Amino acid sequence: MTNAGTTNMGALLERNRAFAAAGRHEGPTVMPKQRAFVVTCLDPRVEPAGFLGLEPGEAMVVRNAGGRVTPEVLLDLAFVGALAERQVPEGPLFEGPLFEVAVVHHTDCGTGMLADEGFRRGFAARTGASEESLAHEAVVEPERTVRADVETVRECSWLSDRVTVSGHVYDLDSGLIRTVVEASPVGSPAPTGGAV
Repeated sequence: MTNAGTTNMGALLERNRAFAAAGRHEGPTVMPKQRAFVVTCLDPRVEPAGFLGLEPGEAMVVRNAGGRVTPEVLLDLAFVGALAERQVPEGPLFEGPLFEVAVVHHTDCGTGMLADEGFRRGFAARTGASEESLAHEAVVEPERTVRADVETVRECSWLSDRVTVSGHVYDLDSGLIRTVVEASPVGSPAPTGGAV
């Protein structure tokens, strides 16, 4: 039990004051410099600023359990896409995609516990979520789930074909990311082959 006057955020707030004093918050714009939108897991071992070397303002990042592409993630992507289209109208002055959605799942994901029937049943009872939806969220084989989530983004009618999507697996043991699905435009047929 913690004392009433202590907080787990205390040390992090000190770091925030150093961040602000150094001016590291100055300069970034609403559209990321690297034109990347990363969807990944909330696991603390999976920190995109660390494994991708991101600085403030370089990418948009959404993190949730498993890094799954949920309806909420699709809504976020549609919103960012609408903003980007407004800022960067189609034409010869702008080449390339508005941004790339990089779906990144990882090895040894905690959502793998949702594949365990007993755990899933108890968690469903606690939260009111359906066991079927929870089973779908489990990341046991990240190569398979990242392919499925890339396909979910690719098929989303809310997104512009000026957005591309790719899929990757982050290996916790090596620290390396492996591309599983090469980048291709939303709405296009799924690429054949690709890295495995």
